[in-house]
Amino acid sequence: MGVVTDIRSRSRSAKLAAGVSCEQAGRSGKRNVSLFWRIFSLNAAGLVVATALLLGPVTVSTPVLAGEALVLLAGLAALLAGNAVVLRIGLTPLHRLGRAMSTADLLVPGTRPEVSGPAEAAQLIATYNTMLDRLQAERAAGAGRALQAQERERHRIARELHDEVGQTLTAVLLQLKRVADRVPGELRDEVTLAQEATRAGLDEIRRIARRLRPGVLEELGLASALRSLAAEFTHHGLTVQHHIPGDLPPLAPEAELVLYRVAQEGLTNTARHADAARAALTLRPLPGAAGVELLVRDDGTGLGTAAEGAGIRGMRERALLIGAEIHFEPAPGGGTDVRLRVPAPPGDRSADRTGDSP
Repeated sequence: MGVVTDIRSRSRSAKLAAGVSCEQAGRSGKRNVSLFWRIFSLNAAGLVVATALLLGPVTVSTPVLAGEALVLLAGLAALLAGNAVVLRIGLTPLHRLGRAMSTADLLVPGTRPEVSGPAEAAQLIATYNTMLDRLQAERAAGAGRALQAQERERHRIARELHDEVGQTLTAVLLQLKRVADRVPGELRDEVTLAQEATRAGLDEIRRIARRLRPGVLEELGLASALRSLAAEFTHHGLTVQHHIPGDLPPLAPEAELVLYRVAQEGLTNTARHADAARAALTLRPLPGAAGVELLVRDDGTGLGTAAEGAGIRGMRERALLIGAEIHFEPAPGGGTDVRLRVPAPPGDRSADRTGDSP
């Protein structure tokens, strides 16, 4: 996926980096001296002191006396120690930046390295933070386009399954019913089995179409869609309880779709991989009308040490798309918690709503 930038974005980044550097220097209350001038000043001070000693009463005999050698060695040690201290102080922010760069993940927004140290290091860290912010914004935009294309493809496939395959199987089922009325008795059982297999295939096609295109989300809203999702996953040893109030704060359609897809993926992972007997689906408003929180909790085997799969990465991308926070944590007593916090749309935080903890 290509990324297009222009000179205006680069200039804004440079201004922001300079502004952050100046702001950091202002907060520290002192002038931010560059690493070059720190090392140069220390070396210059050492050379000046050495020159003053040579021009002064200090002399070096041949052979060098023990006292004179001690003075020279002490001066050399002091100069080396000063250089080491200056370099350690100057390079520490760069080491911290290197650790932050090695652990950075655009799908897991985290804290930025502190802008500190000499002017060159502070400017480099500020530029890196600005670049990371821009990359995350561009990644979110790209993920949004990809997810929108994915949803359109889901709708197309669901429509074709319903209109083409579903209607064909319905016609086959009706034809088998007419055949069953005319076949001899010894073949009626086989035709009945064919009818049951066709009816089961038709139900499976409809179930797949509903999962590809959550029509209940468009028709009845998020709360009803999540309740229907919990009922759909309650089967064969997995009991899904839901706690979904009706007075939820208003959300954008994109946020509702992300909440539904994350709940769907979380329950799918529970049913397939968690070996769980119970699961809970909870949606509650955050205090102060700050948004909503979705919690998918199970009593299964937990995440363990396995690497994140495509399902979890997909949930992270969906959360990044709407500026939400998603966390995967061990559940109390075992199992896994999938916690998604979706912020309220701008301008919708006037009401003072509070929610109960799950």
